[in-house]
Amino acid sequence: MNDIITEGARAPDFTLHDQYGQDTTLSGLRGRPVLIVFYPLAFSGVCSGELAELSARHAEFDALGATVLAVSVDSVFALRTWSDRESFPFALLSDFWPHGAVADAYGVFDTARGTARRGTFLLDAEGIVRWTVTTPISEPRDVDAYLRELRSLAGNRKERRPL
Repeated sequence: MNDIITEGARAPDFTLHDQYGQDTTLSGLRGRPVLIVFYPLAFSGVCSGELAELSARHAEFDALGATVLAVSVDSVFALRTWSDRESFPFALLSDFWPHGAVADAYGVFDTARGTARRGTFLLDAEGIVRWTVTTPISEPRDVDAYLRELRSLAGNRKERRPL
């Protein structure tokens, strides 16, 4: 298993299928911040609550210009069923095969369980990791913290712009 990607590192690029079978390539999203949320499994209790809150607050992420990507080892078919049922407004990406390879590249693959751990990575518009958090499998992450860090990142971008 790889070490967890740290702040200041370039995020490993990947291409994964979303819940509709379409390719999503991380480097193709450059130019805007990206929030990558790894979670263990679709339809599970804590994961359902986390993604429901992300969905309910998606307009806030959108207003800050951020793309939200939720990644699990579930198949595209399971993700499509879950997305259709819950009407998620963001991409659910399948890290199904090679099993957990992207989660492993980010250092959040749990080899004992065969799933991703709860790891979140906020990338800037150039694909550099600017903030990361992991929590135990039984603990949901704080969406307010995501938004706080995203607002901070957006503020820093504005400060760097020439007058």
